[in-house]
Amino acid sequence: MKPTTGARDPHKLTGKGQATRARILEHAAQLIYTKGVHATNNEQLRRAAGVSGSQLNHYFPTKESLVLAVIARQAESVLTFHRSEQFARFDSLDGFRAWADFYIGYEHAYQEGCSLGSLASEIIKTDLDVHDELANAFDQWRDIFREGIERMQQLGRISTEADPARLATLLLAAFQGGTLLAQVARNITPLKDALQTAIDYLQTFATSPDDSVIAPGAGDEVHEAGGRPDHESVGGGRGQLLSR
Repeated sequence: MKPTTGARDPHKLTGKGQATRARILEHAAQLIYTKGVHATNNEQLRRAAGVSGSQLNHYFPTKESLVLAVIARQAESVLTFHRSEQFARFDSLDGFRAWADFYIGYEHAYQEGCSLGSLASEIIKTDLDVHDELANAFDQWRDIFREGIERMQQLGRISTEADPARLATLLLAAFQGGTLLAQVARNITPLKDALQTAIDYLQTFATSPDDSVIAPGAGDEVHEAGGRPDHESVGGGRGQLLSR
């Protein structure tokens, strides 16, 4: 977070202070998701979080400092989830299929959308000086895919002709676009089609005959971890699932 915003460093707060700050951020993320950045004001946030105006200003003296903290919170959730062992560090096609299966198998995915993507769509309409932080969050998310594809190349699982950076962008774009279209259609099919098509394209670079065939049932069932993940509940409610 930028030092010029005046926001309190969470690491220097007491336990009680950290809990209050986290509660404010939880409700701020929810309000921004449902109302947008411009329509979210201090009074609404103060009432939702159960804090005084002086408390709110103590932790977040400006709207920019609040939005920066929301971005950091949402991004941390996204990156932590994608860096988990659940997807075997994305070093195989099965890892990417498991990732797609997770979202396809979550019954409310088409309703909740991606909270980080939704936040981005709101922020780009404002003049808040937070665009770099948001871009960095997506860059780190894309890098997780890129690094996984690079490991696949190092392990000889896909051809060295594959471009990890471009494929990573494709996968992230398929997720973001598929999620939006699924919300509009109120149906998971657009997200399912987008993810499976992107992974099918990645699969064309496979060097092993076993990897050139889509695994039976891929995308049709969520893997064992497929319930709603605790570490995704950034805001504890609607709009938080896909925000890892």
